[in-house]
This record gives sequence, structure tokens and C-alpha cells, in this order.
Amino acid sequence: MTPVLILVFFALMAVSVPVAHAMLGGTAIALLMDGKPLAVIAQRLYAPTQSFPMLAIPYFILAGSLMMHGKFGEYLVNIARLLVGRFKGGLGQVSVIGSVMFGGVSGSAVADASAMGNALIPVQVREGYPAPFAAAINSVSSTIAVLIPPSVPLILYGLVANVSIVDLFVAGVLPGLLLATGIMTAVWWVARRRNLPRSPLSGGFRAFRSQILFALPALLMPIFIIGTLRFGVATPTEVSVLSVAYALLIGIFVYRDITPRLIWDALVETGMMTGAVMLIIMASGTIQWILTAEQVPQTLATFVSSHLSEPWMVVLALNVVMLIVGAFLDLPAAVLLLAPLFVTIGKTIGLDPVQLGLMMVVNLSIGLYTPPVGTTLFISSSVAKTGIFQTTRALVPFYLVALAVLAAISYIPALTIY
Repeated sequence: MTPVLILVFFALMAVSVPVAHAMLGGTAIALLMDGKPLAVIAQRLYAPTQSFPMLAIPYFILAGSLMMHGKFGEYLVNIARLLVGRFKGGLGQVSVIGSVMFGGVSGSAVADASAMGNALIPVQVREGYPAPFAAAINSVSSTIAVLIPPSVPLILYGLVANVSIVDLFVAGVLPGLLLATGIMTAVWWVARRRNLPRSPLSGGFRAFRSQILFALPALLMPIFIIGTLRFGVATPTEVSVLSVAYALLIGIFVYRDITPRLIWDALVETGMMTGAVMLIIMASGTIQWILTAEQVPQTLATFVSSHLSEPWMVVLALNVVMLIVGAFLDLPAAVLLLAPLFVTIGKTIGLDPVQLGLMMVVNLSIGLYTPPVGTTLFISSSVAKTGIFQTTRALVPFYLVALAVLAAISYIPALTIY
């Protein structure tokens, strides 16, 4: 069944069928050709959703949406300008710092790309940034959000691979900051070559003090999440609910911008994003059932261990496969499909599942700004009103940075294991 499933899946993807529907179509054809009833699909669709920690996904999305529909985005950009605006290419650096702070609230690269892109790309273009370069900065910096807690892809990996979400959240902080540092270095280098302007925010320390006081409650959310989880105060699901309550309290009593319309918009956005993620999760359950029934993970692990003699070669092979898959599949779908296979392979070489999880998320996030299915690439290029090819060319130095960070995470366990 597996070869038929793979062929039909990629054939449907080639004609622009959505990922989840391609998964279900491939599964249905494979079952019919093997003489098995389609009732298997109905049975397996709901099995992956019967997980209590999965409730954390919509609540974390809702908490981030409540924050970013209000005034927090404005304060966030102003703080970033006060911190790094005085450097060459200051507004480009603001995109990176903003994504670090935004990622600690939203956990979604797509939400980050849309919010930060609409706020900063038009301003960058007006100040003389080439539109493709502005789009490139936003495309790559928004992926920091999938590493800084709360991260939806890390939650999905933890559920599929049976790995502690707390450990994944804690382990994601340093790689996220490492990636941010690398991107900022690349922005500074390009800005010096192109003589891009500085963009300081006037007002000095007084302005910084007023802005930080307003933004601090929201910026403390990731610290609140990690601290609560790390010290065992609450489970990830409980923390996600507390995050929504925290966002409501901050919006009502600090920012005073929570309205019934804002709550409604946040709920609609959360429902749409959760629906898309859950449909992929449900569809992946049917594929995982076929792969497990045919012992594909065990067969693949045996093949790899017998043909690749050194652990570093196995890690390299895994990264190459993930880079290829990430260019054609959205990050959540790729995580759900690859995690069960790669965890089995990782065990054969003693690869820590937490390190593998960070490798996978960093690797597959590169696909978010890589054609032909780069979500943040398309969003940023659309906002900048520039072509995909031009943006991809401007992304070259950022690809080098991302690959360097990926190599460090892959071969230096201390960066992800605590």
C-alpha cells in the first residue's frame, strides 16, 4: 500500500490539491487497491485528536491572536526601533527583534509574517530598502516564531514523537536566539553594502521607558509559559488556558483595547487556524496507520543503519530529506509525516528525540521561505509587491545563515539538551 499511497499523494499535490485532502485521497486509493474497506479512514481520522495536550494548540493561538489584534504590536515595533534602529539597516533589524518578541506570543510563523510584514515592509520600502530585500527579511525572521515558546510545530512534534513538550519549549529558546543573531548579522552586512539608513525612534530613554512599561506585560508571556512549565506548576494544556486568561486581563486592564469585535475576530482567526491544523493531523493519522501496519519505520531504520556506518552520516541524510520535503510540504504536515519515521531512525544512532525535534523544526522552517510552497515567502512578497524570484535571490545570505544554525543544532547536542 505504501508505494501507491506515496504516488497518489504527490500526484494530487502536483495538481494543487490541499495537503490534507491529498493525504486522504492517497490513503483511500491505497486501501481500495489493497482490498481493505474505506471504513478504516473513518476509524483512524479521529484517533490522533484524542489527546488532551492537543487542546493547547487552539488556546495558544487564541492567546497570541488576542495580543496581536490590540496595541501590543505598535509597542513591540517601537521598542525594537529603540533597541536596534540606530544601527545600519535599523528597520531590518527591527523585523528580527520584533519576530523574537512576537514569537513568544503567537507561536506561528504565518501570523508573524502577516502582522510584522504589514507593519514594517511598507515603511522599509519608503525608507529606501529594495522591496525584495524587505520581503526576504520578513520571510526568514518570521520563522523564529516556531522556535520561541509557545511553538505550535514543537507541540505537534511532542505529541507525535511522545516527547516532553516542556523539554522542547525550553530547548527551543537558545536555537531561536541563535537564529535571530545570525539573521541580524546578515541584515547588518547587506545594509552596510547597500548603505541602508538607520531608523532610530526619537525620545531617547524617556520614550523607551514609556514603551517598555506598556509592552512588558505582554513580553513576559513566554517567561510565564516557560517558568510555569519548567517548575511543574501546570501542564502545557493548563498553561495554554492560563495564557488566554492572561491575554484577556492584560488587554482589559493594561491596554484597554479588548472589545467584543476584537474577541470575535480573534476567535474566528483561531478557529480557522486550528481547523487547518486539525484537518492535517486527522489526515496524517490514516497515513501513519498504513505506515505502521507495513512496518515502514522499522524497515527504513534497518536500511539506514546497514548502509550508513557513521552517526554523522545518518544525521546528514535526515537533514537532506527534511530539506527536500520541507520545500514541498507545509511545516505541520511535514512534522506529522516525518516524526514517526525519524524518531525510530534516531534511536538506532542514539540521537536524543529533543535534539531531533529542534533539528526537524529548524530544517522544515526553511521550507516556509523556499519555493514552491513557501508560505512566509508568498505572504512577504505579496505585501512588498515584488516577485517570488526576486525575493528568493535576496534570501541567499539568509539561507546560508539558516543552514549554519541547522548544522550547529544537528552536531552540537549542548545547544538543545539541558
